[in-house]
Amino acid sequence: MDYAAAIRERLPSSWQGSGFAQLLADLELYLSKEEIDGVVAAYRFSARAHAGQQRRSGQAYITHPVAVARILANLRLDSGSIKAALLHDVIEDTPAGLSNIAAEFGEDVALLVDGVSKLDKLHFDTALEAQAESFRKMLLAMAKDLRVILVKLADRTHNMRTIDALESTKRRRIAKETLDIYAPIANRLGIYSLKVELEDLGFKAYAPYRYRVLERAVRKARGGKQQFLSKSRANIKRNLEAKAIKARLIAREKHLYSIYSKMRRKKIPLSEIADVNGLRIVVADIDTCYRVLGLAHQLYKPMPGHFKDYIAIPRVNGYQSLHTTLFGPNGVPLEVQIRTEDMDRLAERGIAAHWQYKAVDKHTYSAEARAREWLTGLIEMQKAASHEDFLETVKVDLFPDKVYVFTPKGDIMRLPSGSTAVDFAYAVHTDVGDRCVAAKIDRRLVPLKTTLSNGETVEILTARGAKPNPTWVNFVTTAKARNAVRAYLRNLKQDEARKLGRRLLEQALRPFALTIRKLKKTEIEKVLTELGEHDLEHIYEQLGLGERLAPVVAALIAQREAGGQEPQLRERKPLQIAGTEGLVISYARCCNPIPGDEIIGFLSSGRGIVIHRTICPNVADFRKHPSKWISVDWQRGIKGEFQSEIQVRTMNRVGLLAEVAGRISATKSNINHVTVETDGDASTLQFRLNVRDRRHLAQVIRSIRTNPDVVRVHRMAG
Repeated sequence: MDYAAAIRERLPSSWQGSGFAQLLADLELYLSKEEIDGVVAAYRFSARAHAGQQRRSGQAYITHPVAVARILANLRLDSGSIKAALLHDVIEDTPAGLSNIAAEFGEDVALLVDGVSKLDKLHFDTALEAQAESFRKMLLAMAKDLRVILVKLADRTHNMRTIDALESTKRRRIAKETLDIYAPIANRLGIYSLKVELEDLGFKAYAPYRYRVLERAVRKARGGKQQFLSKSRANIKRNLEAKAIKARLIAREKHLYSIYSKMRRKKIPLSEIADVNGLRIVVADIDTCYRVLGLAHQLYKPMPGHFKDYIAIPRVNGYQSLHTTLFGPNGVPLEVQIRTEDMDRLAERGIAAHWQYKAVDKHTYSAEARAREWLTGLIEMQKAASHEDFLETVKVDLFPDKVYVFTPKGDIMRLPSGSTAVDFAYAVHTDVGDRCVAAKIDRRLVPLKTTLSNGETVEILTARGAKPNPTWVNFVTTAKARNAVRAYLRNLKQDEARKLGRRLLEQALRPFALTIRKLKKTEIEKVLTELGEHDLEHIYEQLGLGERLAPVVAALIAQREAGGQEPQLRERKPLQIAGTEGLVISYARCCNPIPGDEIIGFLSSGRGIVIHRTICPNVADFRKHPSKWISVDWQRGIKGEFQSEIQVRTMNRVGLLAEVAGRISATKSNINHVTVETDGDASTLQFRLNVRDRRHLAQVIRSIRTNPDVVRVHRMAG
């Protein structure tokens, strides 16, 4: 009797229903006696800690960690991962602490358990914030040991298998998180077996009706395809044997979520999906892969545009294979995948294969290096990103790449589908992205927002002193580029906020006959202490962003200067608006103020000053929060374009819209948006346009009124 079998014979009766016996049977296939003893000790510790606890399904809680360990055992993970799987919920759900685990099983296992644990003991304002922080912690743990994410994926897989025990709202939330985050992580790490199961279980829980309808349709279509698949397989096998090529032939069927995603993405019915059924051919080496490809193309005609060589250019997760779609018997499409044994193992287990084959398999080294490179990038991004930005970064960065382009030196760069020249620049280096001014694709100058296509050679032109353009954030695709531009905008906004804050404080100090330059350093330090701040620049930033009120700070400073007496006030002067303040002064969409209008400013926390017309209905809020409204005026000679809206009532006639638009254009005003509503013989046209000031707007209105079919023109409030 072998060692694990002997242990199973001696198991206490209380252990029999947990599935631990089956786990031992899986482990004895590849672990040593000493390693199995360590796993038994971890099970004993976990079983004692979870004693008396039950899952929602009514099963003993210990069945969950055992099931997670079995998933990892099927991936042939090392004993440390198996022990961590058995102990992964001990910290969260039992009195046992991390120090107990470290003392019993060592720091290595304790770090794995800590990395998998959620942040339940900390308080977060929102569920999104908690989720983002959990991912931050998990990523940091993954950077130290990639097994953390493998245990987490196995944990999520078993939770999805038993998700029916949860109520529907929670079930849908967890299913969506699985489809958005965990299945793509499994895909990014190349663990196809877990990726497929997570996707199908997530699809079933998130959209049960669609799942059932598609499952029935695929089952119905399967019957007719079996005979065709058997005929194709027999024909290819016969020809391989004739050429003395040893190969394993495996019939495969596209899983449901993949079919559903392709139908949605391409907006096509099930009958038009060409690769629902396919054949996988596994051979000894790479040379044989290409020989088999040639043989397959001789037997059946290849479908144009459906060949992919992932051996020469692997996917970002390390996946390698040849893919081709053939016109099989009776013209029915047949997808064929051709790969080596090593590639097949890596495709199924991805980075999980590293712990079993690290001594002999160079492919898994590549997979691990790619995973670590991806993690390093994410960890750099999470340092500066907000919770929402970070989660979005993770989601965007997880989806597989589609575009392969070349650097001028011939190196291949992998980028997500839809990437632009700016994404390429940031992929080369952050400094290149920050300083890029133009791009060349295949030696032709193109705009920086040009979308890249496969096989293009991209060259980025840079200039010393160049800076990111804020508009880039509207078209960049990669997380690295988007976060770099956002970081620049944040710094730019802080700089502008400080300048505005200083102006606001100067304005608020004028009635007290004070200026910032005249303030004594000792008095400033006392005011800073009273406000709980260490730096006057930070006070300026808070004032500019509307997080503090300038009159309050000015009154505090004036009181200090007056030695605690009530300071004497002078007449307040309005703050001059130049129109170039950028990110910290905005113009209210409710009333669209333009130069020449009487205006008032509202201090909005985080946004700076929002300018309203004094006749705006929202200015009624002045009475509720008088301290947040400030007196403002347009600077003399102000330049720039400002948004305004007009409504034109006309007779209903063909070509009239074009005539009105032409008259607006003749006054050198740009139309941003137009809507048309027809009511019998009349039409109402609404234009959102750019004007310089009230005079320019009056010129536009006069020009429109000269049309005889125009009944009425007036400026809209917004």
